[in-house]
Order: sequence, then C-alpha cells, then structure tokens
Amino acid sequence: MKKSLKTVERRVTAQLVVSHAYTLPLCVRLRYEPTDPYVVHAVFFADCDEPVEWILGRDLLADGLTGPAGYADVRIWSAAGRGDQSICIALGSSAGTVLLEVPVQDITSFLQYTEALVPRGTESGCIDWDAELAHLLSQG
Repeated sequence: MKKSLKTVERRVTAQLVVSHAYTLPLCVRLRYEPTDPYVVHAVFFADCDEPVEWILGRDLLADGLTGPAGYADVRIWSAAGRGDQSICIALGSSAGTVLLEVPVQDITSFLQYTEALVPRGTESGCIDWDAELAHLLSQG
C-alpha cells in the first residue's frame, strides 16, 4: 500500500469470473485522490493493449462491504459461499457485463487508508469549489 498526502494506491488481484467453475486472475490498481474525494479509480490490467479504467463511488465500495450496493452499471454484493472473504463487483456497459471477485480484506484496508486521509462525510471540504465553478463556466 502506498500512501501520501496526495494519493492512496493499492494493487490487488481480483478474479474475473468466466463461469461457475472457471476464473482468471486480474490485476487491479485502486487509486484515491483527495482532490476528487468521492471516487476511487480502478484500473484493470488484462491481456489487451490498454488498461481499462472505471470510476467507482467510494461510498459504494464501502456500502458493498456490508450489504448489496449499487444498481445499473455497478453492483456490489457478498460472494455467495465465501463468507466474508470476497465481494462480487459487476461492471456493465453497452459491450456487456463482467463479474469480479475481490478479497474483502484488500478493499477494507484500502478504504481505511482513504478514510484516514479524508474521513467519510468531509469530502466536500477537499474540493476547490471556485476552481470547479470556473471550469464549468468556461465550458459554457
């Protein structure tokens, strides 16, 4: 785990669920930046030219540790038959849906580091609202 005042990063090995009997290991890099305090960037490294990045709500990940969370494109729930050792994360797009199993301990420790940096409920204090407003107005 790498922690600095600017980012928290952790590499985890997830299992890409291909079928009930077959999974493939998949390297995932989780990254949290206090300047974008509500989200976690998840970069998936597979056998392709470019890694794939998804942006997940930090609260969604935390809520998924205690029960089913999310809907539509991102859903998280406890992996059946694995006790509290793994969670399932389903990521959907127009191209299809992938199902991942990720160790609960990896997500839990990652979130503990992010919450030590920016406690839940205090995220809005990390945003430069003037800069965000200026950016939005310049897009007009």
